[in-house]
Amino acid sequence: MSHVIPPVSAQAMLMQGNEACAQAALDVGMRFFAGYPITPSTEIAEALAERLPKVGGTFIQMEDEIASIGAILGASLAGRKSMTATSGPGFSLMQELIGLGCLCEIPCVIVNVQRGGPSTGLPTAPAQGDIMQARWGTHGDHPIVVLSPSSVTEMYELTVAAFNIAEALRNPVILLPDEIIAHMREKIQIPETIKIVDRLKPDQPPEKYKPYAIKEGELVPRLANFGEGYRFNVTSLIHDETGFPSGSPQVTETLLKRLMQKVESSRKEITFVESRDLEDARVVLFSCGSTVRSMKEAAREARQKGLKVGWIKTGTVWPFPDEVFQNLPPNVKTVLVCEMNLGMLVHEVRRSAPDRIRVESVAIANGCFITPQEIVSGIETVYEGGR
Repeated sequence: MSHVIPPVSAQAMLMQGNEACAQAALDVGMRFFAGYPITPSTEIAEALAERLPKVGGTFIQMEDEIASIGAILGASLAGRKSMTATSGPGFSLMQELIGLGCLCEIPCVIVNVQRGGPSTGLPTAPAQGDIMQARWGTHGDHPIVVLSPSSVTEMYELTVAAFNIAEALRNPVILLPDEIIAHMREKIQIPETIKIVDRLKPDQPPEKYKPYAIKEGELVPRLANFGEGYRFNVTSLIHDETGFPSGSPQVTETLLKRLMQKVESSRKEITFVESRDLEDARVVLFSCGSTVRSMKEAAREARQKGLKVGWIKTGTVWPFPDEVFQNLPPNVKTVLVCEMNLGMLVHEVRRSAPDRIRVESVAIANGCFITPQEIVSGIETVYEGGR
């Protein structure tokens, strides 16, 4: 179920990325936040601690990140749109309960502002080292959606999208900015209206309700709110449509395939990709997050040098936009993946791209922002080799 409303913040303003995330969450109807302060995400919690109570919401600083995600899962089951925010070490602690959210189909948004790692690493330095953890951090076959903003405006837009996707698919959604986007300030124009998606409620009385039963032609079960007369079981075990544990191979396979299919079937609606100058490009740059900014400048500089370079940016990291690379025009010889890690996205591009396309990377993992000059150097290295 969706509707359109005017956000309370509709205006142009200078805003930090983390502030934009908090503002978007409030505008889309988030009314429960539980978290534990951690650089570089703390400004999200700070803003919501002040503002959530003013709109009838609840802010709780928990004792740690495990408790934080447990609290938002419980709040979501009670009918509140809920969110937490963290960074690498806290995100690691959340993985088991992310799996619970996926299996029990509990909508929520988890913001992971990436910083240098592993371990405590570089607390205030930029990195994009959590891309694979965001997809595979929790164990078992599970569905997940991961969005990556490349500007303050996109931080707002993709926060709204994250909540809408979570509600529509009954699934946790991870927002994966990096420190650059979280802490930079840009002018942002809050739209006059935003689309808001709410979870579908049961259309049968409590005595007939089955929390994981699906209607014909649907993949997402209707979700009742605890406290509104509906009582149902929530378990971390494989369960049947009643919510109670089952060891049946058929029930297990049916459940796991449906969980994956509900995301895959929405791939077109939840994939946010942009591209430029692919029509004549020999080399195509690809990136997400703050790296997009250097990538675009590098492509512009390369064009000025007479090099035929295009670019692709994605706001959706998972599910990975395979089709973009499967359908590249024949003039493209090389894809150069730009990322602030030692090579994560590049493996997905190699898996997706046809054999005729060479895939290389500019991989920076030194706690510094990747520069256009580093990417231009990579372009010049591969350009002739991509003949």
